[in-house]
Amino acid sequence: MEINQQCVVALTWKLQDTLGEELDVLDEPVEFLIGGHDLFKKIEEALQGHGVGATVALQLEPEEAFGDYKEQLVFLESRQLFPPELEEGMTLEGSALPTGCNPDAPKDMLYTVTELYPEHVVLDGNHPLAGIALRLTMKVEGVREATEEEVGRGSAGTGFFRIAPLHEEGPGSDHLH
Repeated sequence: MEINQQCVVALTWKLQDTLGEELDVLDEPVEFLIGGHDLFKKIEEALQGHGVGATVALQLEPEEAFGDYKEQLVFLESRQLFPPELEEGMTLEGSALPTGCNPDAPKDMLYTVTELYPEHVVLDGNHPLAGIALRLTMKVEGVREATEEEVGRGSAGTGFFRIAPLHEEGPGSDHLH
């Protein structure tokens, strides 16, 4: 079976930046719905017409993947607003930010604590791969027809690329592997 709209594809891959630094390796196949919300549009387009065993390589520019880096999504907040156990690398839901945080911080995002200072905390609402061009080499490990349930929900059910509440679709939305 060839990959087309409304089918499920099982993929393995290697994700690198344009300098060749390895960012992610998916050794075990994961299923994604083609024609749903599981993959970026450019990935779906590159996979069209391929079958099991095919290897597909492509480059994704920031606007085709996780979007451009937006300085306006970085917030410096008072350290005293947060619990003492807060650590760099933690993620916080925008809707759960403590009272007193910048009211301009969108509530429908996830924020990563990127830096901790004695008096301040730096919260970054950008995706960790925002602003980075990516090279993706995928291998098609399986292709099958999608079930009505998968088509109805727009996903093969892994939720693999979602890291935040869905508030927009397309490039720059809240996807991650």
